[in-house]
Amino acid sequence: MLHNARARAASNKISAAGLKSIEDVCIRDAVALQEAAGLEAITDGEFRRTHYLVDFMTGFSGIVPTNTSYALAFKGEGGASGETRSMLTVNAKVKRTRPVMIEHFKFLKSLTRRTSKFCLPSPTWVHMRGGRKTVAESVYPDIAEFWNDVVKAFHAEIADLAAAGCTYLQIDEISFAFLCDAGIRERVRADGLDPDQLTQAYARLVNEIAAGAPASMAVTVHTCRGNFQSMWMAEGGYDRVAEIAFDQPDVDGYFMEYDSARAGGFEPLRYVPKTKKVVLGLVSSKKPEMESKDALKRRIDEAAKFFPLERLCLSPQCGFASTHHGNKVTEDIEKRKLALIVEVANDIWGTAA
Repeated sequence: MLHNARARAASNKISAAGLKSIEDVCIRDAVALQEAAGLEAITDGEFRRTHYLVDFMTGFSGIVPTNTSYALAFKGEGGASGETRSMLTVNAKVKRTRPVMIEHFKFLKSLTRRTSKFCLPSPTWVHMRGGRKTVAESVYPDIAEFWNDVVKAFHAEIADLAAAGCTYLQIDEISFAFLCDAGIRERVRADGLDPDQLTQAYARLVNEIAAGAPASMAVTVHTCRGNFQSMWMAEGGYDRVAEIAFDQPDVDGYFMEYDSARAGGFEPLRYVPKTKKVVLGLVSSKKPEMESKDALKRRIDEAAKFFPLERLCLSPQCGFASTHHGNKVTEDIEKRKLALIVEVANDIWGTAA
């Protein structure tokens, strides 16, 4: 229904108000689905977004979409591939001139008595995909000024989210996982950037954004290797970045993709401070095959060799759709996977909260 409504809105067959009313219905259904599965933290499925990153970042003045491709392509099973056109460029000083997604959160919060969780994309992807090709020196001669403006914009949005009652914020930071990939590191070098320096700069930046949240708001960081129509873009374990990426005192926990061999082993978890939480993304949101309950428990036991079991959690490896295209997983499979996660969590920790 939502796909059809978006297509009709794009061809001016329904109004923006008409699309919003359909989004409202679909978000209500998504909330009901999550509650029925037993989840305690509820999202709106990002059903008002076309793309998890672009819709939010272009809500700031000074950042615009280019609809151009980039040298990295998505990869899938059986050799499937696809390019991405989520490029953004900075054509003026970055400012938050209005709330970007506060009304999205308010609607979600009105639908559930459980914890309303909201997700914001990390801004690092804007810069990592081209460096000075996307953030021109003519606009920002000093790159530090660009990051300062971005942080101010995020802090203003976070303050309004907190005022609206948000107590759980997730920052979707894919660069950490991407900078583990040897091929992507070479692409970054070709753009005139140093991947190790980027890891340090991005870790500081994301922590600075998290530092703007009030004490009443938990802030987690999610990282993955790409999620588009069941395809991925990066591979490689967290070993390259772990010691730096987890040095973020103002971040409360990490959602980490661990559903395939592309993510490597659990050894890098030893760098996560034991005061934080680690959410193991062991259940694939890309593949329709159901995971084994026993296999999930064995994987959690393996992770517990490097991080305390009582500080571990379980989740899907990523969202079931990071863009409006979705993944090759049916709604029924999604329901079953979420229910499996809750069941395993209850078995191990006695709660799915």
